[in-house]
Amino acid sequence: MEQERSKIIELFQAGKNPSEIFNLLKFPNSRRKFITRTIERYEVTGGIIDKPRSGRPRSVTTQRLKKVVRQRIRRNPRRSMSKMAKELRVSRRSIGRVVKNDLHMRSFKRKRVHHITTLVKAKRASRSKGLLKRHAIHGLNSFLFSDEKLFTIEEATNPQNDRIISSSISSIPEELRYVSRIQNPLSVMVWAGISSIGRTPLIFVPAGVKIDTRTYRELILEPVIQDLSKTMFSGKPFVFQQDGAPAHTSNATQAWLRSNNPDFIQKEEWPPYSPDLNPMDYSIWSILETRACLKSHTNIDSLKKSLCREWERIPQEILRAAVEAFPKRLKAVIERKGGYIE
Repeated sequence: MEQERSKIIELFQAGKNPSEIFNLLKFPNSRRKFITRTIERYEVTGGIIDKPRSGRPRSVTTQRLKKVVRQRIRRNPRRSMSKMAKELRVSRRSIGRVVKNDLHMRSFKRKRVHHITTLVKAKRASRSKGLLKRHAIHGLNSFLFSDEKLFTIEEATNPQNDRIISSSISSIPEELRYVSRIQNPLSVMVWAGISSIGRTPLIFVPAGVKIDTRTYRELILEPVIQDLSKTMFSGKPFVFQQDGAPAHTSNATQAWLRSNNPDFIQKEEWPPYSPDLNPMDYSIWSILETRACLKSHTNIDSLKKSLCREWERIPQEILRAAVEAFPKRLKAVIERKGGYIE
């Protein structure tokens, strides 16, 4: 190419115009602009060497494209980037670069959440302030967070992040390619509690038993909670947290706790519709499910053994980190005036 440019400049210096040069060199029609650009560069720079550049010049992500993409996103932020690329006749990668590098935006996944009214938001904010003050007095080491969760014998999977690396989909074994699901799989309800210094054992609710006030007291409160101050908390009082389930907020349950563990969080103190404030909900249950249900189980006994084994294997540092996020989340709820924080 440098030889061609040199020949073009020689003819230009000899008094030939671009059309004459084109005819003399017998270039194809597609090279007409090459002759014109070479002559223009020579007249401006006095040479034929390309100017230094930072990289390959942009050919698609023009100012016009950035403007169009910005306007379309402003009109409809849920717009698909793949569809936008198809409509604008550019590659999906080019649209992605415009959104990320030029518009400084990124795609976020929408989440399903409980509908919370203005009144509920106000309660979440005000009760979060009270819990934050309580945390400042007692410290996180004195809190025990508890919750229940239903586990099934099926394999746990995350459609967003569960991927398999392979040369082709046909080379993936069938047992890895598919995650089977059945109607009404066998399941078990599990209760557990954590603190920054320890954990309770897993409590399995017998099949067919509903967690009402009596079951909650006989299965969990009396055998587990009553002795925790002597075991996990070394004789010191602790703050017991539970959500707003009917068995937790019944008058009988509240009365039992006032008599046996006065520092519990009463039903008027815990923010409503707030799984985003319970470390069991926003962290620990999903970790346990991922570990214990890595593959499907054939029966409930197998599921229970796996849950107990993996429960003991979760490092205390993970539990502590989840608990330490609690005051930060309270502050986030207060800043959002009771709104969503996830």
